[in-house]
Amino acid sequence: MRIRIHRGTREIGGTCIELESAASRILLDLGLPLDATDPASAPLPGVDGLADGSSGLLAIVLSHGHRDHWGLVPRASPRIPLVMGRATESIMRAAADFIPDGVALNAAQHLEHGKRMQIGPFAILPRLVDHSGFDAYAMEIEADGKRLFYSGDLRAHGRKARLFEALIETPPRDVDVMLMEGSSLGRLAQDEAFPTEEALEAVFVERFRETPGIALVACSAQNIDRVVTVYRAAKRTGRTLIVDAYAAEVLKATGTDSIPKPVAGWPNLAVFIPQRQRQQLKQKGIAPLVDSYRAFRIWPGQLAGHGARSVMLFRGWMMSDPDVVNVLAGARLFWSQWDGYLRDGSPGAALRADCERRDIPFEVVHTSGHASPGDLKRLAMAVSPRRLIPVHTFERLRFPELFNNVMLVDDGEWIDV
Repeated sequence: MRIRIHRGTREIGGTCIELESAASRILLDLGLPLDATDPASAPLPGVDGLADGSSGLLAIVLSHGHRDHWGLVPRASPRIPLVMGRATESIMRAAADFIPDGVALNAAQHLEHGKRMQIGPFAILPRLVDHSGFDAYAMEIEADGKRLFYSGDLRAHGRKARLFEALIETPPRDVDVMLMEGSSLGRLAQDEAFPTEEALEAVFVERFRETPGIALVACSAQNIDRVVTVYRAAKRTGRTLIVDAYAAEVLKATGTDSIPKPVAGWPNLAVFIPQRQRQQLKQKGIAPLVDSYRAFRIWPGQLAGHGARSVMLFRGWMMSDPDVVNVLAGARLFWSQWDGYLRDGSPGAALRADCERRDIPFEVVHTSGHASPGDLKRLAMAVSPRRLIPVHTFERLRFPELFNNVMLVDDGEWIDV
């Protein structure tokens, strides 16, 4: 077995790793680079058969549903089978009608935690991990008597931290090569750690209590851990979490009973559909989908009366929505996404400027979806691979003293496992 990293040795985003054995190949992820303005602006990696689906390329295996891991899949040949988690497929389908360039991908097979699958010569054992992307997997892959462990994106400080601890306690054994995510390397000191979701919940509780009007939280509806954190903080402060139709559909698509969603039995949760979204639903002919949570609806005429007792999942376009403008008095906005999305010229920067114009306090309350250097070291020590290759990194590994048997490679370089 040999591997080739097409993107990821020096950048976060656009992850694509090619594995080859016995003249057969699979791809681990096919992502959109973070600096790409749109999918059409990023070239497909140089993988034989990717554009035309010729024989030899057996499947594209998606570790999770973040765009920097699947964003170029729509440009690949539809003849190539896709493999992903069942909830990943469901969430992407639910989101497709609401987000720009959203797509509903169809899986030929589903990743399931602890259930081994065979794709040609590749035996794959998925391991569910803690990440800001729901239904994210690491993978043990075996072929030609060699073993590879791909961590995918993972962390140890989210609401599923027990999955990371389980990985430490029962790691894959006899690993020849470990492809380990390194998003925090070079960005966080080796002795620093990211706040936990529980710590973030405590911050939100304090901030919601201090907010005289509606609390606006700008976070991705697909960051299910963060939605749960915000919901719990809202409930603890006697507020109702208000979501739009997009977030409501994503929450339902998780298929998980412990995730808040607009179904019977979930208090402190409401659905408000802004004017722009109502128009969008009608134009796409999918307005009837909201009937399933009619009992949770807050109508435009009711929103102002709920403001001071509510938290709303918020996106920039809502700031000018006619139904929302009337409830902004006394509001505060909490940015709960990567701060890279606040760079000049970005939608996040525009939202912050809009808040300044409206005298709405703006504060970043966030934690990373990726593991800290210390937790990456714990993982590397537990797995003890013969060779460790950092991927998903902004730059070359800055802390070689953290790891043993580190191997630095370049994009496009074939490596024998």
